[in-house]
Amino acid sequence: MTPRHLADLTWEEVRDLAPRARTVAILPVGAVEAHGPHLPLGTDAIIAEAMARAGAERIEAAGGAALVLPTLSYTAAPFAADFAGTLSIGAATVTGLVLDLARELGRHGFAALAIANAHLDPAHLGALASAVARAKEERLLPVIFPDLSRKPWAARLTEEFRTGACHAGRFEGSVVIAERPDLVRESIRAGLPPNPSSLSVAIREGRTTFAAAGGPRAYFGWPAEASAEEGRATVATLGEILAEAVRDALAPGGGN
Repeated sequence: MTPRHLADLTWEEVRDLAPRARTVAILPVGAVEAHGPHLPLGTDAIIAEAMARAGAERIEAAGGAALVLPTLSYTAAPFAADFAGTLSIGAATVTGLVLDLARELGRHGFAALAIANAHLDPAHLGALASAVARAKEERLLPVIFPDLSRKPWAARLTEEFRTGACHAGRFEGSVVIAERPDLVRESIRAGLPPNPSSLSVAIREGRTTFAAAGGPRAYFGWPAEASAEEGRATVATLGEILAEAVRDALAPGGGN
């Protein structure tokens, strides 16, 4: 069953969701930022939308209800800010927007706001974590955010992802090939040499840009090894992660 998208419904159809109090709203979140010379600026949004779709399918297959919100594509992206086309906004703006969405969804009677996030810039992750904490403080509806960079979720993703050398490499490239092959500059991708520089190590060392982290062309990892097969498997895993995070958060005592 194809997941429902809020923007495709009329207001009366949203009003009549049965029952709305059990419906989880899923927000795909990405960024407009450089992803090497071979992937589009909207790569994160493509991955987030695939994660949201796969997560919604699993929530509904388990007897729940899910509705996918329009994608949030503008966020904090300072690591890529020096590259043409990257649009980075303030972290506080992102936190405020997510909180406002949580307030509105709560007003409409939804059960939770789940974030299908595919952008891993530390400033962005901090903004989402802040929104989760503040929503809890304000007693808003649950904001569920499985941070892929942390346990237990990171361990379930690919070997390249776990190395930290995973921006516009095999991990992300595979998903884009599976979802939007028409946007991949295939002749460039196939000839790119590996870049094993780890972003996670660079972040721990205090680096704050892709160039300083060892990515002068805004990619890390093994882009030439990406495949549609791996991309489809990764989307399935991302959907499982999102659905499990929702299930755990909404289980009795799960929000404590």
